[in-house]
Amino acid sequence: MTVEQNVLQQHSQKHQQTLLNQLREVTGTTDIQLLQQALQVSNGDVAEAVAFLTEKNSKVPQQDETTYYQTSQVASDRYISVGSQADTNVIDLTGDDKDDLQRAIALSLEESSRAFRETGITDEEQAISRVLEASIAENKASLKRTHTEVWSDSPNPHDRKRIDSCPVGLKNVGNTCWFSAVIQSLFNLLEFQRLVLNYSPPARVLDLPRNQKEHRNLPFMQELRNLFSLMVGSKRKYVDPSRAVEILKDAFKSSESQQQDVSEFTHKLLDWLEDAFQMKAEEDSVGEKPKNPMVELFYGRFLAVGVLEGKKFENTEMFGQYPLQVNGFKDLHECLEAAMVEGEIESLHSAENSARSGQEHWFTELPPVLTFELSRFEFNQALGRPEKIHNKLEFPSMLYMDRYMDRNREITRIKREEIRRLKEHLTVLQQRLERYLSYGSGPKRFPLADVLQYAMEFASSKPVCTSPVEDIDTSAPPGGTTGQQLPPQSTAEPDSVPPQESSGPASALSAAPPAAQQQRVPVHKPFTQSRLPPDLPMHPAPRHITEEELRVLEGCLHRWRSEVENDTRDLQGSITRIHRTIELMYSDKSMMQVPYRLHAVLVHEGQANAGHYWAYIYDPHQRCWMKYNDISVTKSSWEELVRDSFGGYRNASAYCLMYINDKKPFLIEEEFDKETGQILSGMDKLPPDLKQYVKEDNEQFDKEIEEWDTMQARKAQQEKLALAAAAAAAALSSTSTSTSSPQPMSIESSPPDNSVAQQDPEYLEQPSPTGDFKHLQEDTERAISRAAAEQEDRSPEVLLNAAIKLEYARLLRFAQEDTPPELDYRLHHVIVYFIQNEAPKKILERTLLTQFADRNLAFDERCKSIMQVARAKLDLIKPEEVNMDEYEMWHQDYRNFRETTVLMVTGLELFQKSNYVEALMYLIYSYQYNRELLLKGLYRGHDEELLGYHRRECLLKLNEQAATMFESGEEPEVSTGLGIMNELVVPCIPLLLAQEAEKDLLSVEDMRNRWCSYLGQEMEANLQEKLTDFLPKLLDCSTEIKSFHDPPKLPSYSTLELCERFGRIMAAVGRAPGEGR
Repeated sequence: MTVEQNVLQQHSQKHQQTLLNQLREVTGTTDIQLLQQALQVSNGDVAEAVAFLTEKNSKVPQQDETTYYQTSQVASDRYISVGSQADTNVIDLTGDDKDDLQRAIALSLEESSRAFRETGITDEEQAISRVLEASIAENKASLKRTHTEVWSDSPNPHDRKRIDSCPVGLKNVGNTCWFSAVIQSLFNLLEFQRLVLNYSPPARVLDLPRNQKEHRNLPFMQELRNLFSLMVGSKRKYVDPSRAVEILKDAFKSSESQQQDVSEFTHKLLDWLEDAFQMKAEEDSVGEKPKNPMVELFYGRFLAVGVLEGKKFENTEMFGQYPLQVNGFKDLHECLEAAMVEGEIESLHSAENSARSGQEHWFTELPPVLTFELSRFEFNQALGRPEKIHNKLEFPSMLYMDRYMDRNREITRIKREEIRRLKEHLTVLQQRLERYLSYGSGPKRFPLADVLQYAMEFASSKPVCTSPVEDIDTSAPPGGTTGQQLPPQSTAEPDSVPPQESSGPASALSAAPPAAQQQRVPVHKPFTQSRLPPDLPMHPAPRHITEEELRVLEGCLHRWRSEVENDTRDLQGSITRIHRTIELMYSDKSMMQVPYRLHAVLVHEGQANAGHYWAYIYDPHQRCWMKYNDISVTKSSWEELVRDSFGGYRNASAYCLMYINDKKPFLIEEEFDKETGQILSGMDKLPPDLKQYVKEDNEQFDKEIEEWDTMQARKAQQEKLALAAAAAAAALSSTSTSTSSPQPMSIESSPPDNSVAQQDPEYLEQPSPTGDFKHLQEDTERAISRAAAEQEDRSPEVLLNAAIKLEYARLLRFAQEDTPPELDYRLHHVIVYFIQNEAPKKILERTLLTQFADRNLAFDERCKSIMQVARAKLDLIKPEEVNMDEYEMWHQDYRNFRETTVLMVTGLELFQKSNYVEALMYLIYSYQYNRELLLKGLYRGHDEELLGYHRRECLLKLNEQAATMFESGEEPEVSTGLGIMNELVVPCIPLLLAQEAEKDLLSVEDMRNRWCSYLGQEMEANLQEKLTDFLPKLLDCSTEIKSFHDPPKLPSYSTLELCERFGRIMAAVGRAPGEGR
């Protein structure tokens, strides 16, 4: 056999074993013959093989231990699947080369080898290509999407501009969040980053690639270098990885769509990188064994030590990503302990050879980058589909691997045996403690110490001689019979009457007419008539007990309770000490020499068939965790990582853990310039060809910014000219008319000597001359009339001061009045808003003066003279006395308050009419604007809980409508439903996630669970395709608002109209329900 044939056979064997391992893990089937049969029937298609095994499952017999170890040795163990240079010297313990199993495996390997030699492409690689091609198709389709979809680019390039040296994100080009999560984790390994950036293809294949693998790997490496260079030196906030994905797609030909799995992609990515670097290593090494940097970085070795029917064996094997089962374990060490020991291993340690079989794994060489795959999916045989395991699994930020090393084999075995013994002792102690804490023989059990305390309280209670039943009977009112047992009444007589004294009146009244008796029978009211008669004891008490009996009983109960409490404390103390001993079992320095620090956590949220990936990566320079969620890169914390990664909370949990050797700092250290000794950063890291590539991309982005700025400047100039023309037209109109548009609230007119008029606040501009204007005019004239009636001096200045004081007093009363929700005086007058929010006195005075300085108040001489005095006072106010910027800021806040109110009222009215589609944008914007107001003060806006409730409810209603349309299966209905989700609901989800309010998070979870519940259900292929395309958008956990609808246009309301509509809608909706979502 030639070297090339040997390599091909090894690759085929590895691929065959990978498929077998996947089938074994998904279906739980351990029969190797059945697994081989399933692969042959399905022609290597894993999905069809799973379906075949599901149908056959009920007929599959259980394997015995011998069969298991025969198959596991022949198959060379599951962990070999991740390495391409696995040791092939596996000891065959079966001694039979001609059985059916060996022939089936040989035949399968021969077929895979022949297919690989013909095409250079494995079945697994073809499956990967289907996903990559689907991603490219999705990316091309995304160019036609509207701006309302959640991943579209902002048209403003400044929104896409990188801030300082912040990490660069990766754009999700269609179900590629798995790509972003893995690439970011690897990119932030600076040693890996350097290897990729400085990679140069072998000279012998530059002109004419030798085979298809080289034709695939070398262009991919170049695109990966380009992508990494942009992530280093780009001026963009995020970059597009489409070209790297497209290279992967072009290697294979398929159109099937599915979402890729992180572990599968990482396997193949490392394989491709390993092949590319192997070609370079073979060229560089002359006469020496080539060293592959990918193998040295990511691959390690372990020793499989086992025994089969008394025969011991040892086998060294290579591994890359190490798979761990999650189900049934609480932390990472428990997973590792279980993965390192398989079967019964007592015979491994004993001098005797027994018939038991088992094996242990001991690491002989750990890679600098140690990656664990957490298997969070299992196949539900009953439902016939895979399901995600949401169990909580804890993992440390620093992991010591000493206990799993082969050099510590003996001491670890001793410690494991000690831990086993301690756990057995712990189980006995916990069982004994449980008997103390749950005492009794019935269904309800109580702590024994409490039981003794209750018995002591009973014995010590005041003895009574009467039966509680008789006592209640004697307290019955006249008209009852002695034979009736009535419940206790709150109107009972204070003093109980003995039974013998009540017999006479009762017998006498027994002759009364039945109707009268019926009227006097009290009706028991359990919720209102619960007060006991005052003479009854609070607790039951013994009928008869002597002092001697009580003394003896109390002594016994005190002693027993004390003994029980001491026993409980002793048991709890022993349990705590054993827990502590187990925790510290590996804490001595000799077992803390192989430290691995957590570098990255890849998180998956969703269900088995669909979901979203993101990564938490530790930044050693900033000493903090960073969250990489597609284009969004934000600072995070260990607490957030724990919440999203441990599992057991919502549907998010860690799927892959990447640890790095803490004693090898070169993995994350920056590179230094050899001449200057300075740290290389940014563009200085890049080789010349990549510098030029990034420079050209940055120039293109700068040009885009420049074109945008030019366009915006042109728009601004056009708007400025339009405003100037409008102002000139308004000035011309004001000179030709004696009156101007009426202004309803605070009106600031220009001084007579000013050439440029100051504009009134926009919220005062109302179209109706009979609404706000008349209302405000009447208030002002009323104040003037009252001032004239109360003042002897009728001079204009005195009347003005008095009228202002009266108006202020009236508005102050409004501001201080406790009103129901439907009445908000802030809408009636700006001064009420200012008073409640403690505006400065000068702002209040100028606003009131402006109100009385209006030319349009009236045409009688008294009002004219007061108006002239008010205008003169305004002219006399110096700039340093009233800060006009602050004055305008307060009025702008009030304008915002009125605008928020209009949005809220309109949204609530539409919500009440069940017009949720139109209501949503009004509620969304009113909530956002209201929140900005409330940040300045408690009385700046409206009830946030009310708006939040209706915002949530509107989204839930739309989600329900869309889901119902999807369930119909009719094409127009399905498209409309998904359109509602994509255009309305999905863009709003980041708004609910951003504040992390519990009710908002629960609402998002409800919406996601509704759509995830469709996974695995029977539906047509086109519906399944649309669901698979839609779910990643819904499950995206990013809180960044990437694009959104424009604010809705506001209707014009006068103050009276706005107050009336506000009152009506607030009376209709009330306040948000306390338990509502």
